[in-house]
Amino acid sequence: MAGGARGAPVGVSPADKTPNVPTDQPVVVSATEGKLKSVQVEGGKAGPLKGILSSDGTRWRSLGTARPGTSYAVTTVSVDAAGKQRETKSAFSTVKGNKTFDIKTITPNKDDTGLTVGVGMPVMIAFDAPVTDRVSVERNLSIHSSRPVEGAWHWFDDQHVDFRPQKYWPAHTKVRVEAKLAGVRGGPGMYGKRDVRVDFKIGRKQITKGSTDEHVLVVRRDGEKVRTMPMSAGQGGQWKYYTTSGVHLAMSREPVTVMTSPGIGPGQAGYYSLTVYNTVRISNSGEYVHSAPWSVGSQGNSNVSHGCVNISPDNAAWFIKNTLIGDPIIITGSPRKLEPTNGWGHWQEDWPQWLKWSSLKDGPTMILRH
Repeated sequence: MAGGARGAPVGVSPADKTPNVPTDQPVVVSATEGKLKSVQVEGGKAGPLKGILSSDGTRWRSLGTARPGTSYAVTTVSVDAAGKQRETKSAFSTVKGNKTFDIKTITPNKDDTGLTVGVGMPVMIAFDAPVTDRVSVERNLSIHSSRPVEGAWHWFDDQHVDFRPQKYWPAHTKVRVEAKLAGVRGGPGMYGKRDVRVDFKIGRKQITKGSTDEHVLVVRRDGEKVRTMPMSAGQGGQWKYYTTSGVHLAMSREPVTVMTSPGIGPGQAGYYSLTVYNTVRISNSGEYVHSAPWSVGSQGNSNVSHGCVNISPDNAAWFIKNTLIGDPIIITGSPRKLEPTNGWGHWQEDWPQWLKWSSLKDGPTMILRH
């Protein structure tokens, strides 16, 4: 404590002149007698630390994280029972950092998916550097929604962490993603560069189901059947051109896609190169639901494709127009299963499996209302 007129005694943590304070250590100010009138924690170019005062006015606590390698000045004004004020000043400095990490991409966002997505949509964050302090980072990632939903984060590796609900999002839900990572420790000497926020909304509940045995796709929207489409799936055979079984998500909508045989070059048996129209990607292994005028005769009765789901040109034009990124497309009947890491195969893991890869062991995240 320092300087000023007599008034209520005040305690400040970190103590005056404390060096190397962790960026996630909160600043706590307590009035042992009387009340706090104001608290300011200034970090120069790094900006101030905001905080919240207790309802009885005796305790103030900073919110968020401080910046590394920064000197902070703490100024408090307290008042005692007689109305006398006292100003105290102290200072501390945070641990130095020699590098930063940032969010490289976050999905969904308006640039690649639009503002409205399907009920199966995960939140996917990719970092530009490996994160070794996963707990610190995950604690500063939050999801808020207009309807209460239970969900959790899942680390696929040190640079990718994704969020999904336990069950599909409720239709027409508004969602906000907040990554408050500025100053957050991501590893030894490495701290977050900035905060990021993304808002999006969930559309109607549309789920498409298809069977490689029955050769039909059925689209239901909000529980009502809206379209039945004959289909042809992967033929299997020598090159194992199977359509994967599992819960796929619509990953992109592409008016034109050039498809080539994986691992087979021109002049080799099994080679193909096709220009295909009205395609909806459902995996990273080259699977799409797309227009296939050449297989209309087989659609509805047999599997002749190289692994994609073939439908007629009219049905493909309708499907690409009426599909949102993140819509579930569930395929059954194939001996090949969709891997959880193949595209957006997040729903291939049951809930206990999903939770195993969260760094926070105190249970799933309860999403709060806005």
